[in-house]
Amino acid sequence: MTREQADAIDAWWEERRSIVQPSEFLLDAAGKVLTSTYSSGPIGRMDAADVIKNINFREKQATK
Repeated sequence: MTREQADAIDAWWEERRSIVQPSEFLLDAAGKVLTSTYSSGPIGRMDAADVIKNINFREKQATK
């Protein structure tokens, strides 16, 4: 990922190593951001099981 791409998603760019820190998004079919996380290290990243729970919850809410 380039610095310009990191800036486009408002991610944290680490100058010392010239890398973007983790930025994760859950999008709906239209591309709307439903959930996002921005991390500056290994803690706070999305867990796959939690993402599935989030999707299942949203799908149940949409059918009510």
